[in-house]
Amino acid sequence: MTTEAAARAEYCVIACAEAWRDNGEVLASPMGLIPSFGARLAKRTFSPDLLLTDGEALLVGLDGEPEGWLPYRRHLAMVTGGKRHVMMGASQIDRYGNQNISCIGDWRRPSRQLLGVRGAPVNTLNNPVSYWIPKHSPRVFVERVDMISGVGYDHAVGPYHRLPRVVTDLAVLDFETPDRTMRIASLHPGVTVEEVRAATGFDLVIDEDVPYTREPTAEELRLIREVIDPRRLRDREVAPR
Repeated sequence: MTTEAAARAEYCVIACAEAWRDNGEVLASPMGLIPSFGARLAKRTFSPDLLLTDGEALLVGLDGEPEGWLPYRRHLAMVTGGKRHVMMGASQIDRYGNQNISCIGDWRRPSRQLLGVRGAPVNTLNNPVSYWIPKHSPRVFVERVDMISGVGYDHAVGPYHRLPRVVTDLAVLDFETPDRTMRIASLHPGVTVEEVRAATGFDLVIDEDVPYTREPTAEELRLIREVIDPRRLRDREVAPR
């Protein structure tokens, strides 16, 4: 089973897992299917100290069984002290990493009401935040977000603000540039720079040599396919290509 070539969704799982590399003992808070698989893969391999939660009140192990209690006050202390790394989604995101999950259009009379800002301001100002976007398009990657929910680098304050990476179905992006604007960090195999550029509504920083997202190891593929996601739910989020 592990001899089958890696599919696009599996590269996305790997790219999400890499967001938590070298994080140490922090609470991994993935929002979404593929980020959840990535966090579980990271804990099973190169980031064993990660803490996983059931999303409510318990710390859980790799099998989902409770390992400890996570009361709200302790969770809040982790959130506000840089001890959590969340991976959120985005309805819009701009070149500085400002994220919108609140509304589309003028916030006084929006054309579409979304989730609201929820915990995005606190998340982005108080602990590292990465993003997972399953469909890379100009509707998501916009010149300017209609409303700032998650805070980007041009509005950042505080010692814990950090946006390690944005993972999409096409590429991995980061903000490792002098002016903290978004660049292509890696392309998923089979994707071109031109494809990513065409799917982005602003100019990305593009290095002379853009690498590909790293290959999963045979053991990582085995874990994804046989242990973490044997039902191939990942392919529903990112179809095989």
